[in-house]
Amino acid sequence: MTDRKFWNANSEAQLCIEDAIRAFTLNFGDPNIGISQAREADPMAQMPDILQAWILALTNDSRNLKKASEIIEHIEEARLTDREGHNLIALRLALAGQWLSAVDVLDRHLLEDPFDLAAHQCALRLDGYLGRFAREASRASRALPFWSKDDPGYGIMLSFFGFGLEEFGNFGRAEDVSREAAEIEPYGYWPHHAVSHVLEMTGRPDEGIRWMNDRLPFWSDQKCNNRVHIYWHKALFHIEAGEFDQALKLYDNEILSLMKPVGTQLCNPTSLLWRLQTLGCDAGDRWEAQFEHWQQQLTGMVSPFNEIHGAIAALSADNRSAYDKILEGMKRSAANGGELAIAYRDCAIPIAEAMASFIKHDYVSACESLLGVMPELSRMGGSIAQRDLIEWTALVAAIRAQNRSVALSLVNERLAFRPNSAVNNSFLERAQALTV
Repeated sequence: MTDRKFWNANSEAQLCIEDAIRAFTLNFGDPNIGISQAREADPMAQMPDILQAWILALTNDSRNLKKASEIIEHIEEARLTDREGHNLIALRLALAGQWLSAVDVLDRHLLEDPFDLAAHQCALRLDGYLGRFAREASRASRALPFWSKDDPGYGIMLSFFGFGLEEFGNFGRAEDVSREAAEIEPYGYWPHHAVSHVLEMTGRPDEGIRWMNDRLPFWSDQKCNNRVHIYWHKALFHIEAGEFDQALKLYDNEILSLMKPVGTQLCNPTSLLWRLQTLGCDAGDRWEAQFEHWQQQLTGMVSPFNEIHGAIAALSADNRSAYDKILEGMKRSAANGGELAIAYRDCAIPIAEAMASFIKHDYVSACESLLGVMPELSRMGGSIAQRDLIEWTALVAAIRAQNRSVALSLVNERLAFRPNSAVNNSFLERAQALTV
């Protein structure tokens, strides 16, 4: 690395900041410990405030967004380094819901400062909310040649590249890169996560379950901040293997007990329970219990992805008033002229309305509406695996609407990529059984 001054802080505080960034980008450990220690070591340092605000902003929780804005109110911009200043500009844009502009600032900054690991993760996460995870392949490929394998954080940077490659569809190279990164950073969330995605997207559920079980000590540690999402991936492998009871056990015994009541985590049990219910599993009173957590999110929601899942949970819990409230918020966001307005108008609202049709057993309308939104589906945000919830629902709607040709066409697409999926093959049997 170069000798540029990245943080305007004394040497002790700089080390604490680096510790916090490592925990933040590994998604392992509590970055707030390093942030607090940095403040104690140098009360004049401002990067601790910027980093803490970033962490809060990326939750997409309205209460945390307010806290983040309050934290950076008193930042003295004249004292910021270039790295700190660019992070602050991007952070303010992100807090204003201008995710596209925030990523643009970070991308330009990273061309000059490819070693800013925190900025890399913030750009990656924001691109994820925009449905553009694949852009990380380009961003990381620009930066990696500047890094040495001996640099602290090289394995984290490599894991960003691996995840971007997976979302780009380069599954073979993504798997190789991510397995290498997992060897360098065994407790890292991103390399384990990227391999999980590859195994999911290439239809290898048995390998996926083995990958999870073999690495259980690394990802199930309580210091792993995203282990709820990894349990979600493990449950998906069990679903694809036809082991629905195992997936439901993970929902009941692991996911719910670890989940925090913020939108980014609540989406995991919602999408999982929806899949299982469409496969015939009895949800019992799980929807009502789950929606109690969603109730805290109904005001100030700022993410199309989260709001779609919130709408699904409200409908499934038979809480039409909550659904209407979420839909009204979506419509306000679609009309406000902001950077996310198109995503709400062309994607989030049609999906939410289609899910309402599905719940009412109007499968013809649900199927047609979801088919219409497919060209814009990436706008909902999330990964390819997460957005599959909508494609999955369109297929189930087609089967229940007795539309044999559409159902078979959608099944063909799924089987082309994941021929060994027990679920896809069961969908094929159901589609073939339909009369013309």
